[in-house]
Amino acid sequence: MILFLQLFVAHLIGDFCLQPSSWVKDKEAKKHKSGKLYLHIGVHSVVMAALLGFNILYWKGFIIIIVSHFFIDLLKINLDKKLNIRVLFFVDQLLHITIIAGVVYNYQPFTLINLINSQNLLFLTALVFVSYVSAVIIKVALSTWTPHTEEKEDESLARAGRFIGILERLFVFIFIITHHWEGVGFLLAAKSIFRFGDLKESKDRKLTEYILIGTLLSFGIAVLIGLLFEYLVQLWGI
Repeated sequence: MILFLQLFVAHLIGDFCLQPSSWVKDKEAKKHKSGKLYLHIGVHSVVMAALLGFNILYWKGFIIIIVSHFFIDLLKINLDKKLNIRVLFFVDQLLHITIIAGVVYNYQPFTLINLINSQNLLFLTALVFVSYVSAVIIKVALSTWTPHTEEKEDESLARAGRFIGILERLFVFIFIITHHWEGVGFLLAAKSIFRFGDLKESKDRKLTEYILIGTLLSFGIAVLIGLLFEYLVQLWGI
């Protein structure tokens, strides 16, 4: 339903698009004393209120989501050094989404079959997920491996690499929903050609494996989201 997607998109934007890595590091370092934690909650509040059209009808659900988000984030940053970072990330997101689903169910009881009924919101959700959310998921998934390279990359190159990843997933997603699978093959081949020289020069097997895993994850997530989007559009006729 529309309410669920509004709240879910607000969560994705607040947690992934509008939360710089510097805020995350500040929260991890200062815990409940971090001003970035409260700023993050404030951003979430504004985004969610805006997507709800500042409708006071949902004020109770709004408070529940904001307060629970604060305590879930607080719990996460306090468990950061005690639990596996990947497990903690997915549990954190699952808790947020469960709270959102519970709030929505309280206002508008739903079943899985009528959960999604707006193509525009579904498309927006897919775009946010395939870009920023996927970038975080891939970063968390690859956190086990940190290949050493002799050449130290500066901050601009790191940001450029993330931007390239976002662009490639968006291209793959668009190719799939427009039924141009050959474009996915062309994009993968082009990236392989550009990467071949770097990998050949580095002669670093670990770096090669790291890049290969990252590429497969990036393309795989984009393909999966594209197929899921197509499936839901057809299934619910939206």
